[in-house]
Amino acid sequence: MAAAAAGGGGSGADGDGDGGSSGEEDAGSLAGESRYLAACRACGVTPASGLLRRTPGPALSLRHRGLGPRGAKALALSLMVDTSVLTLDLSDNWLLGEGAAAIAEMLKENCYISAVDLSDNKLGVEGAKAFSAMLLENTTIVSLQLSGNEFDDHAAKYLADAITANSKVEILDLSYNMFGDKAGEVLGTAIAENIGLKELKISWNHFHSQGAAALAKGLGANIFLKVLDVSFNGFGNSGAAALGEALKANNVLEELNVSNNRISVEGALHVAAGLKENKTLKRLNDIPVNKELTELCDAVKILFPNLLLRHGENTKLQTKSPWKIELRTQPKVVGNSQNAVA
Repeated sequence: MAAAAAGGGGSGADGDGDGGSSGEEDAGSLAGESRYLAACRACGVTPASGLLRRTPGPALSLRHRGLGPRGAKALALSLMVDTSVLTLDLSDNWLLGEGAAAIAEMLKENCYISAVDLSDNKLGVEGAKAFSAMLLENTTIVSLQLSGNEFDDHAAKYLADAITANSKVEILDLSYNMFGDKAGEVLGTAIAENIGLKELKISWNHFHSQGAAALAKGLGANIFLKVLDVSFNGFGNSGAAALGEALKANNVLEELNVSNNRISVEGALHVAAGLKENKTLKRLNDIPVNKELTELCDAVKILFPNLLLRHGENTKLQTKSPWKIELRTQPKVVGNSQNAVA
């Protein structure tokens, strides 16, 4: 009778499809757990409780779990043939280059995972090399987060190769790393040649005048990138001038964040001059404003009638859709007093 009841529950008129789907999910979950436990035994590591208690679904998040390189190897082995996980978050797990290499090898075989977050894992040059090799083969990943991984100028050479060759990744986060001017040169060349990226975050690095100019040159040549964040670097006025020239040439970029780059009013004027010829930028974050720049923006306003200019403590230059440009006033120190440049 129990068997009959169980059979009846599975074949009800309204529940046939749902019951079958649930059964398939349970079976897939058990198979995945079995693979993971076997991989943990082979690698000699304790299984991550978060994975064993995981509710079946397309998102696998194991943030802050302290997996380490061996834990990453075990996970990679279990995901090699997995078809259920579509997004993978392993941020802050101290994977190091060794763990990154294991995950990269898995991603060469797995053609289902499309979004990966490996932020804050101290991947270093070895990790950059492993992921560069993976991106030359993988055609599935669309979003890749690699911020805070101690990537330096040497690591940039490997990543630049991947950026140049890979046309599938649309979102790439390389912020909070250790890139300098040499990295700016190789990454700038890669950006110019890339045909897939739509959003690139490369804030909180060490790009100064030379590296900034190279990045800007790459931006001017790129015809796909829509969002670029280069905030918290050291562009200065020379980098701002290069960005202004890039904006004249680029008619695809929609959002540019240049905040906290040591750009004075002089540099801001160069950027604003580029706006006169740019036709697509919707949002520009955070350069200083004064009367001369306001007058130049008024000239831009003639070209774009919807432009609205408002003066105040936090001066904002913004327009109705589709444009939105924000410019903030920086205080000018005179003696012991501070006066806002208006």
